[in-house]
Amino acid sequence: MTEKKAKNIFTNGPIAPDFIGKSIQNHSTKKGIGGHSIFLGQVRADTIDGRLVAAIEYTCYEAMATEKMHEIREAIFAKYELSCLHVYHSLGKVAAGEISLFVFTSSVHRKAAIHACEELVEKIKSTLPIWGKEIFDNETHQWKENK
Repeated sequence: MTEKKAKNIFTNGPIAPDFIGKSIQNHSTKKGIGGHSIFLGQVRADTIDGRLVAAIEYTCYEAMATEKMHEIREAIFAKYELSCLHVYHSLGKVAAGEISLFVFTSSVHRKAAIHACEELVEKIKSTLPIWGKEIFDNETHQWKENK
């Protein structure tokens, strides 16, 4: 068996709703799949110290994040019986209300897809070297804490 190449999960700017819809539609021809689980991470317009979050600007060390995501992906495939696993994460500025993370898992039975999706999101949030700078409506900014 040959080793799989690490996939680039990054996209510039927000993840478009039509891209998400097309990704779902592309799986309709895969008739062995019985369940999908999808997580969409959306930028919130939080109020912090009286300032409204207007956007988050995401940055990362791409080579390191791509390699780490590959390790996570392989571990998830080894743990769960999945048909497909897709991850897309924004880089650059994403406005409040827009999507910055799209995780999509598929399996023969729903539970594997659901559990794999949840674990993937937690690992992405806790281990990938991706940072977000909150940009407020008054043009000030601060680094975001992952929760």
